[in-house]
Amino acid sequence: MLDVSSEEITEGNLLRSLLVLAVPLLAQNVVLVVQQIVDVVFLGRLSPEAVAAVGFTAPLVGLALVISFVAFVGTQVVVSRRVGGDDESGARRALANGLGLSLLVGAVVGLAGFLAARPLLELFTSLRPGNQAGLLDFAVQYFSVYALGLPLLAFTDTLENGGFVAWGDSRASLYLNLVALGTNVILDPLLIFGIGPFPRLTAAGAALATVLGSAAGAVVGLTFVARGRNDGMLRRAAATVDPEAIRDIVSVGGPVGAQQGTRQLIRLPIYLLVFLGGGAAGLAAYTVGARVATIAFVPPQGLQQAAQSVIGQNLGAGNASRARRTTWLAVAVAAGALTVIGVAQWLIPGVIATAFAPTLSGEGLALTVQYLTILAYGYPALGAIYTFEAGFNAADRSRVSFVSTLLQYGGVRLPIAAAGVLYLAVGVTAVFWAVTISNIGAALWLAAYYRYSVHGGMMRHAAADPTETEESDVAEAA
Repeated sequence: MLDVSSEEITEGNLLRSLLVLAVPLLAQNVVLVVQQIVDVVFLGRLSPEAVAAVGFTAPLVGLALVISFVAFVGTQVVVSRRVGGDDESGARRALANGLGLSLLVGAVVGLAGFLAARPLLELFTSLRPGNQAGLLDFAVQYFSVYALGLPLLAFTDTLENGGFVAWGDSRASLYLNLVALGTNVILDPLLIFGIGPFPRLTAAGAALATVLGSAAGAVVGLTFVARGRNDGMLRRAAATVDPEAIRDIVSVGGPVGAQQGTRQLIRLPIYLLVFLGGGAAGLAAYTVGARVATIAFVPPQGLQQAAQSVIGQNLGAGNASRARRTTWLAVAVAAGALTVIGVAQWLIPGVIATAFAPTLSGEGLALTVQYLTILAYGYPALGAIYTFEAGFNAADRSRVSFVSTLLQYGGVRLPIAAAGVLYLAVGVTAVFWAVTISNIGAALWLAAYYRYSVHGGMMRHAAADPTETEESDVAEAA
């Protein structure tokens, strides 16, 4: 029922192929969201400072995970296009090289992050007067463990998305994430609070539970591979260095990695503005809001991954117009789903805030409710952003996504937030509105540029074997 073949993707009903591939991915992303929420929920029962620490390290964690985006997005697009073009041996080589790249660069970046953790976080906390020792200790513990586990986290992401999803097997990716979630949920309270024979590791325990959960998922994934799933999508003969595959992976994934890196670099001063404008209470509110917002990311992220595979395989088969239609279908579904989620969040922000962090009260709770309400207005735009970017990424135009992110974060979000906190003295509320305004702006300009690019034949030129006539170009522009 939830199986979709390469032939169905390139020749069958597009909406069915997209949704069938996306359903397990949506479930998988729900699992990923729960994994992120679990840390905040348990740490929220430890102290508000522990919750704030997770948010404080978020930009650094995001920067460290850039390598994961480079590897898994690049690998997913390259593998899916080779599968669509019936080049399965080339797809296997691309997957093997993508996995090796994720481990190698993940180890280098992870070690650098571990060594830099305390000096960087000490510098950040020194920007606001007062005793920030509790926040600093929790933040250093959390980020240090996360950095050391980066090679494993990047490897698992690449295996899931660059391997199983690229082959159209999103169910396997779901299974991996269910195992990771189960492991994380079990270990989180044991390691955070020191239950039974386990040591009390507080924030470090939350990060360690995440890494060990990813390790469990990787074991399951490699077991699937060893048993020959998807007709042997990874074989021993493919484990050779393929310069062409590496070049293709970096060519596609590099701009996406730069996009994510830019996003995290700009998030860093934004988090500092939150800290300056609202202190620990503002950080806690921003952290809870960010974690709740990950729920809104579930539909568009799942559809983005599904759409990238569907579009990639259709381009590999020379079906440019089908690739174009897939993008618009994904945008419609994602924006509609997020409208429903946004309305629900707007109606009950207080209930959501107390469910996530019951230790919040006073200013922290009031700011959290305010942020959740403001975020809801921009949710439909998030759906459009992710799915338009899927169209550009799969067409080997991931640089468009990078430029869009640069404008969204650096051209709109950061200036509004900085002006509100530093010059207008509005406080952390300025940051809240900057987030929503920048999301809406990005959706509008991506929609306009995607239509312009399609009119110019972007999908036709990206097709591996463009056999469509001039009439196809007219259909694309319609």
